[in-house]
Amino acid sequence: MISTSNVSLRYGAKKLFEDVNVKFTPGNCYGLIGANGAGKSTFLKVLSGEVEPNTGEVIMGKNLRLSVLKQNHFAFDEEPVLKTVMMGNQRLSEIIKEKDALYAKPDFNEKDGERASELEAEFAELGGWDAESEAGAMLEGLGVPTALHGKLLKELEPGEKVKVLLAQALFGRPDVLLLDEPTNNLDIYAIKWLENFLLEFQNTVIVVSHDRYFLNRVCSHIADIDYGKIKVYTGNYDFWRQSSELTQRLLSDQNRKASEKAEELKAFIRRFSANASKSAQASSRQKQLEKLEFADMPASSRKEPYVGFTPKREIGNDVLTVEKVSKTIDGVQVLKDVSFTLKKADKLVLLGRNELAKTALLEILAGEIEPDSGSVKWGVTVSRSYFPADNSRHFKKTDEVKTLVDWLRQYSDDKDESFVRGFLGKMLFSRDEALKAPDVLSGGEKVRCMLAKMMLSGPNVLILDGPTAHLDLESISAVNEGIVRFKGVVIFTTHDHEFIQTSANRIIELGPAPGAAGAAGACTIIDDQDMTYEEFIARKAKAP
Repeated sequence: MISTSNVSLRYGAKKLFEDVNVKFTPGNCYGLIGANGAGKSTFLKVLSGEVEPNTGEVIMGKNLRLSVLKQNHFAFDEEPVLKTVMMGNQRLSEIIKEKDALYAKPDFNEKDGERASELEAEFAELGGWDAESEAGAMLEGLGVPTALHGKLLKELEPGEKVKVLLAQALFGRPDVLLLDEPTNNLDIYAIKWLENFLLEFQNTVIVVSHDRYFLNRVCSHIADIDYGKIKVYTGNYDFWRQSSELTQRLLSDQNRKASEKAEELKAFIRRFSANASKSAQASSRQKQLEKLEFADMPASSRKEPYVGFTPKREIGNDVLTVEKVSKTIDGVQVLKDVSFTLKKADKLVLLGRNELAKTALLEILAGEIEPDSGSVKWGVTVSRSYFPADNSRHFKKTDEVKTLVDWLRQYSDDKDESFVRGFLGKMLFSRDEALKAPDVLSGGEKVRCMLAKMMLSGPNVLILDGPTAHLDLESISAVNEGIVRFKGVVIFTTHDHEFIQTSANRIIELGPAPGAAGAAGACTIIDDQDMTYEEFIARKAKAP
């Protein structure tokens, strides 16, 4: 168990937490949620001891082991992969190091023997004899093959490094596990393995994630950061969100009788419990949902932007033809002989482990770069709008563009300030927020601005490279819903399971072309299916 007592934290004039009293108990997985800037990652650092609160304390049971998913991907570059994973249990690593030093002594004496005997006993108690096999099994489960286990971490690809650090956090089944965005840069198979691991995990887990599907799968509770407080609710993310929305709707209706409100809430609980099996959670968590009782949920301070794309022109039947496109970047071939056609009703997601290859293909489709060979032919009725993975070049402050109002006016047919301010208001830039300089925006603010720019252009084809990056859960849901409603063609990338499942009707997977060297080599299309994401995953699971 881990808890806080009257924890407060300020950075200058900004209050993150005030008198936070919260308890996290064994056997439960807590999804820590909150708007961007609410302090989710900072709170994990407070729990781990990395950040000292201004007031209050963190309380953890005696002799309990806490493990944290490391965010520094270079900290263990000089260590072998298998050893790096086992370093997740610090005490076990210390014992191994001391044992090795003792046995290596040329003048090994009786006192050394007694110490070695003590260490061996503790080593066995900590599961040391099975440590290597446990670490290896974790790595295999996450998709790191045995051939890489003896290599130094610096020799691995970035995606493989992430998996090693995740295995390190999970190793030895710690008593308290803190995970900050554990699904980032994981492929679908590694995410599935992690979901199953956490569903079977019997100790305390606190996880920050922007992946709504993942939160629904693994969480038994939601810990919501709002107004500088943290309140814990039983149930997964969908239950929290639907309850919160229902509460706000009911609170806004001042004429509704209290008894009527109570009955509607009870009916909602019953409906959710009846359908909880759809979440495919563990049976123990199913039982928790069945016993839910509604507690008063205050209206949230969070707001959701409006995202809606309205094409100015209907798209024709002739959309896109790509033939044998190849591309080399910085001397490395990333695409080889990519060919496909895009149909009028397609909402296409690009999958694959090579992020550079996916981005390069979208840049070619958007006309940002030219292919080395092959052709890209768009239909005459097509009007495109592109959301780049790196949007920094779009936010330069100039003499003509000093504020967000100036910035967005460039892309609007209606130049009236009230119209531009109103549009910015839809994207959560109200009053003085609309007067911010473009070059000081946060990552999430830049994403909302780019989406506003795209909406104003009225395209019938959207090209989106990671539109969910940097956004909070509410904004991700808004973008998701906007794409679902869009009456046009979409081609996009994302790691968000629910976004893909609800938005895409076609899936193209990029993978190593024949003769390519590993996942980072030249990619081509290895799969192209008209189906949902979950159908695709099920199909992959059955493949030999």
